[in-house]
Amino acid sequence: MHMRKSWLLLVILILVLISSGYVLINYYSFVFARTVTGEIVAVEKITDNTAILSGRQVDPSQLFSYAVAIKGLDGEIVTASSEDRQWAVAQKGQCAEAKFYPYPPWDLDKAGTYHNARLRRLFDCPGQK
Repeated sequence: MHMRKSWLLLVILILVLISSGYVLINYYSFVFARTVTGEIVAVEKITDNTAILSGRQVDPSQLFSYAVAIKGLDGEIVTASSEDRQWAVAQKGQCAEAKFYPYPPWDLDKAGTYHNARLRRLFDCPGQK
């Protein structure tokens, strides 16, 4: 009876480790997402307008690609790329709360940077009219 309990615990432990690894690998960006609140330092549309006018084939997701930089309350400037169309209305000098999703460390050329910055809240910075 004691041997069965040990095997059962071992099987449960292995299943927990495998499922934890699966979640960590497939949802790394969501698990380690970071919320940044602060002033928008820059928000730039990435798509070159001449590419659209010249008739070149442009991926629809690139039509709404933005580069975003927010200066957090601690003074750190956090940057990311984004395809969130809400950034079209955001302006430099406004304050925002945004969710930044990191690239996983095994994506070696992009590790340590953020992508898919999602605008959660846009508001006037304290002390501004």
